[in-house]
Amino acid sequence: MQHSAFLPPKLICLAMVSVLMFGCGKKQRHDVDAITFCSESNPGSFNPQLDTSSTTADASAHQIYDRLLEFNPTNGLIEPGLASSWLVSEDGLTYTFQLRQGVAFHSTNYFTPMRTLNADDVLFSINRWRDANHPYHDVNGGSYPYFDSLRLDQRLKSVERINGYRVEITLFTPDSSFLANLATDFAVILSAEYASKLMDIGRPADLDRLPIGTGPYKFREFRQNQYIRFERHTDYFLPTSGPQHLMFDITAKSSLRMAKLITGECDAVAFPSQSDLSVIEERTDLTLLEKPGLNIGFWAFNTSKAPFDNPKVRQALALAVDKTSLLDAVYLGQATRAKSLVPSASWAYQSNAKEYGYNPVRARELLDEAGVPYNFAMNVWAMPVQRAYNPNALKMAQLIKSYLSDVGVTVNIVSYDWNIFRENLRLGMHDSVLIGWNADNGDPDNFYRPLLTCSAIPSGTNRAMWCNPQYDALVDQALLTDDFDKRTALYHQANELIFEQMPLVPIAHALQYQAVRSDIYNLKINPFGGIRFDDVERIK
Repeated sequence: MQHSAFLPPKLICLAMVSVLMFGCGKKQRHDVDAITFCSESNPGSFNPQLDTSSTTADASAHQIYDRLLEFNPTNGLIEPGLASSWLVSEDGLTYTFQLRQGVAFHSTNYFTPMRTLNADDVLFSINRWRDANHPYHDVNGGSYPYFDSLRLDQRLKSVERINGYRVEITLFTPDSSFLANLATDFAVILSAEYASKLMDIGRPADLDRLPIGTGPYKFREFRQNQYIRFERHTDYFLPTSGPQHLMFDITAKSSLRMAKLITGECDAVAFPSQSDLSVIEERTDLTLLEKPGLNIGFWAFNTSKAPFDNPKVRQALALAVDKTSLLDAVYLGQATRAKSLVPSASWAYQSNAKEYGYNPVRARELLDEAGVPYNFAMNVWAMPVQRAYNPNALKMAQLIKSYLSDVGVTVNIVSYDWNIFRENLRLGMHDSVLIGWNADNGDPDNFYRPLLTCSAIPSGTNRAMWCNPQYDALVDQALLTDDFDKRTALYHQANELIFEQMPLVPIAHALQYQAVRSDIYNLKINPFGGIRFDDVERIK
């Protein structure tokens, strides 16, 4: 395939389709108070409580909303957000949050707030996902995949309003990851006043489609497969230097995103292709941002289906594939080999974790022992979108297909619309899937719990649909202490269990990249979630 940096003029013209286009052959004019981001897909919702997709997080988490706490994107430390301070009881069960006063919600053409943020908004936002009897719990599906995967609703004993600006949350048992979970993209604070108004007029579903938050940008318009428009929230409670207008140009093809970046139609792009990285570095009008990623790309087996419910079969499939060749062909040197769920940047990383090497002879022996015949057919689902943890799932699936044919397994590759793909994964329609996970915080629980615990199956984050009580017990025990050594030992025991049972094959921990035009200043890679534009500027 031809590098998109060298697309012929005709194709570049075809790429310039948004309303910001000024015509082929003309130099793109830039509005210093507007920035356009080329995203790769439609968000599943405008409320990240409902969806763990990074596409949804990019479009909403840090544009529209804020959280009680925030992660510092540079050092990963937890900082004040909508809560100006907090206290934790000596027994680790009670958390008291003092809210900022005077924090304004968005005023739009569909809602005008009559008050600022208070404790009622915090209670509404948390109780919506934790209380099955809450009037908004079942609105737009009643599924809260991140919180469900952590069983966080079962960990909270109570959420109480002490006064208008103080909230107290009590847990049943200590949870060393609790504050980190409140700082994730999913723990957004909604407007209880707006929700009440929508319920009164019989349109509660609009809460997640026409969003209202306190974030640096307010929602203006969304056209599916075309664009999302935002406008700066001029009453934002923190000083910001971001543009007045922000647009997400939804462009599914990586080559077209690259073409729009080169022509200036987009100022930044999501997930630049691995093959384009060297081209970006060579151009003086573009800048390539790079950062080690808190992520994992893996091949998960649907353990609820025969014969993938047999560990011998899963071990055989792991042995049949040369992981080194997958890394070389798909990541092009931009990732490290994964031995376990967490990357080397995690304090729980195990450098001597066991992994299966390439051994097709032993793979066939295990398949024979498990009673799997020659020419057994299975499917490998390949993500239709590009992610740092797997920049080309289709190519990887084709390589796996070739390897499995050598051990008498026939592969059918499945790939279609991303939102439908994810829903069908949640329903367990796959035999296996090439997918991955971006960490939402630096705590290892953010890998071990949502990816493989029993409670993460209905939420859809446990793609292996693997339920092992021994594994769950290890992960639960690790939350009961703040001692890093004790927690690390428990996670290493979990690694041993994953190796023995092989519900998924860890493949790679990838570097994260962001491509921007060189006149864009202060856009940073957020290792803990969605992209942020609150302090991004164009150099005049």
